[in-house]
Amino acid sequence: MPPLPPLTDSVSTDDRSELSSRKKVVINGLLITTLWVAFAGYEDPMSWIIGFPTVIAATWSRNNLSPRRNGGISIAGILRLLPVFLWESFKGGFDVARRVLRLRLEINPGLFDYRLNLSSTSARVLFVDLVSLLPGTLSADIRGDLMRIHALDLDQDSVTELGRLERRVAAVFGQSLPDKAV
Repeated sequence: MPPLPPLTDSVSTDDRSELSSRKKVVINGLLITTLWVAFAGYEDPMSWIIGFPTVIAATWSRNNLSPRRNGGISIAGILRLLPVFLWESFKGGFDVARRVLRLRLEINPGLFDYRLNLSSTSARVLFVDLVSLLPGTLSADIRGDLMRIHALDLDQDSVTELGRLERRVAAVFGQSLPDKAV
C-alpha cells in the first residue's frame, strides 16, 4: 500500500488560480461600482435600477472580454507619457482652433501609412487612440502592422511625431523601440 501524501495547509495551484480569478472579479466589480457611484452619485437609490445591471455587465466584460496582458505596465513609462499626452492634447486643440479661425484655411489633407513597431495589443490600442491627439492627425484604419493616418496637413512632419509617441507608449509597456529613419 503506497504511503499517503503528507497533510499540508497549502492550497493547490488550481485552487490558488481559482482564488486569484475570484479576487480579480471582486476587485474589478468594486472598482466599477466605485466609478458608478462617482459618476451617478449615491443620493438617488433609483440610479441603481440602471447601475446594478451596468456594473454586472461591465464587470463580466472586463473579466471575460479584455485581452490578457503579456507583461506589466511601467509606472516610469506612464509618468513620461503623461506630460506628452497633456501637451499634445493642448497643442492639437490649439492647432485646430488656429486653423479654423484663420480667413484662409492652411490645410493639405490626405492619407498616409505608418508602420507600427509595437508588439503588444494593449500598446497598439493605446497608441492608435493617442494618435488622434497629435495636431492634425487621426487614426483612420489599421491592418496588420500598417496604420492609415488622416492628416490635415501632409506638409507637416507627422511621421517623426508618431515615432516619438510610439516610443513613449512602448516604454509604458516595457518595450524599447529604435528611432525610426524617416
